[in-house]
Amino acid sequence: MLLIVVVLVVLLVVISLVKAVQIIPQATAAVIERLGRFKGTADPGLVFLVPFIDKVRERIDLREQVVSFPPQPVITQDNLTVNIDTVVYYQVTDPKAAVYEISDYIVGVEQITTTTLRNVVGGMSLEGTLTSRDEINTVLRGELDEATGRWGIRVARVEIKAIDPPASIQESMERQMKADREKRATILTAEGQRESAIRSAEGQKQAQILTAEGAKQAAILNAEADRQSRILRAQGDRAARYLQAQGQAKAIEKVFAAIKAGKPTPELLAYQYLQTLPQMAQGEANKVWLVPSDFGKALEGFTRMLGAPGEDGVFRFQPSPDDGVQSKPEDDDESIKDWFDTSTNPEIARVVADAEAEARKDVPPPMSSPAPPPAGPPPLPPAGRAPGLPSAPAHDPESATPTPPRGIPQTPSGHEGGGGPRPGYPTPPQQ
Repeated sequence: MLLIVVVLVVLLVVISLVKAVQIIPQATAAVIERLGRFKGTADPGLVFLVPFIDKVRERIDLREQVVSFPPQPVITQDNLTVNIDTVVYYQVTDPKAAVYEISDYIVGVEQITTTTLRNVVGGMSLEGTLTSRDEINTVLRGELDEATGRWGIRVARVEIKAIDPPASIQESMERQMKADREKRATILTAEGQRESAIRSAEGQKQAQILTAEGAKQAAILNAEADRQSRILRAQGDRAARYLQAQGQAKAIEKVFAAIKAGKPTPELLAYQYLQTLPQMAQGEANKVWLVPSDFGKALEGFTRMLGAPGEDGVFRFQPSPDDGVQSKPEDDDESIKDWFDTSTNPEIARVVADAEAEARKDVPPPMSSPAPPPAGPPPLPPAGRAPGLPSAPAHDPESATPTPPRGIPQTPSGHEGGGGPRPGYPTPPQQ
């Protein structure tokens, strides 16, 4: 008996110690009752209780809790039933009120959430419900926070997790969205075609403007080139005509001087005149040509005009004095001096010479060939003549041999006839 009593006493002491010492975890509050009445709230840590008098009614988690409620059927303003899932974030701020003010605060939060959600969504259409989640969340949070404040619970956040309309409504919405997307695609396609047409027209406009501008510039350049070429051709023609006229004048002077030096007789002149008559009648417009009756008088007057009577009474030509002065076209008139300026540009000649020297420098001379010509620019043409043009033969009036008249035979000594002077006439001087 004594052993049993001792065991019972030891067991009672152990149970008393276990009931007297309690450990409250962090972020947890314990509601303590003494003899069935609220004594206080124990903070986290080691707590000593009076055995069999004090007890822990409930341990309350002070951390923020998350609870997800099952889908709730809600009718919208347009009489469509949708299922809405909600998530509530709450935290117990007063353990005493959470234990004594309501039997199960989780069920209370769920019911308040459902009723408030039905009130809010009932005043909205389906479109408004789907697009006003933030507004619904704000209204739910305000209503829950006000209702659960006296329960010692603070609702931190309310979120709508999903809104599921009926299958028929979802199908209609999908068709509507599809039609809306097709509409927007058609609008965008038309807009793109419009922009493309505008850009194409703008590009064609710019291309036509540039083409017209190019044609204008080309026409201007062609006209300018034609003008310059005509001016240059006119200048060259002017200089050529002047030189041709001067050459003809010099030729006439030489022929006339040769005739006078040959001292032709009237018979020779008459013979030359007769040889000229067929040439005068060779024109295409000459159908009938008559020899004048005073042909002899014309020959006599021609002889008297060009000749002088000799000792025997025969008219003979007297050579004109030759001063030996040769005039140049630019000496006749200072204003035409630049017509005959064909000197090359020194800069162009230098560039051409450098290019030829560079081209010749890299070519090694062959072993068996003679020594190459010295490197360097080719000799420049004389001043007054363009490169590439043949030089005009020097015109020496003294060295030019007069051309005898046509039809008069020449002897090796330069006199008319076959062998010597004609009888009855003096011997002409040597040339």
